[in-house]
Amino acid sequence: MTTPGAPGAPGALDALVAGEFAALAEALAPLGSDRWAADSLCAGWSVAHVVAHLTMAARYPADRFAAELAADGYDVTRTSDRLADADAVLPPEVLVADLRSETMATFAQPGGGMAGSLTHVVIHGLDVTVPLGLGRVGADQAARTVLDQLVGPGDRTVFGVDIAGSALRATDLDWAHGRGEPVTGSAAELVLALSGRSVGSVLAR
Repeated sequence: MTTPGAPGAPGALDALVAGEFAALAEALAPLGSDRWAADSLCAGWSVAHVVAHLTMAARYPADRFAAELAADGYDVTRTSDRLADADAVLPPEVLVADLRSETMATFAQPGGGMAGSLTHVVIHGLDVTVPLGLGRVGADQAARTVLDQLVGPGDRTVFGVDIAGSALRATDLDWAHGRGEPVTGSAAELVLALSGRSVGSVLAR
């Protein structure tokens, strides 16, 4: 059974999303341009690419994004990749300002709502902070909530990772799920493993 901890109040997810964007901005703001050019955990993307992708909504209002999407034949992946490539060259201070923007603090993912926004910022945040050696910079409650969302479907996570027969337990916060073979790791390691990141996966079998 998953350890209780998911926020229940309607505004709790909003506060978590805003807090995760603010924490990521605070962690990345002091870094030099060489660190922004470093590889992230997203194949082929630098830290700047990931942050540009995370903050698209701050630069592309719904009508403009719809036009960009139409230009790519409504291929969301193609549009996301193209805009990340184009905007990764923006100055780091611009990308940090976008992380800190009210738009990102209140943006609900289309089809996923604020829960989707929280999963997006937590996972992609780790995609940059872990390879940079910064570790997990966000709140424990945000990590717990995302872990709960990832294992919600059952024997496979929302990313298709097989967790059947695994007893998952975080070593740095109060969270556990499932029964079977013990699988332990930090909340960051578990989030990355459950979202299909293979680097140092605690779920490698």
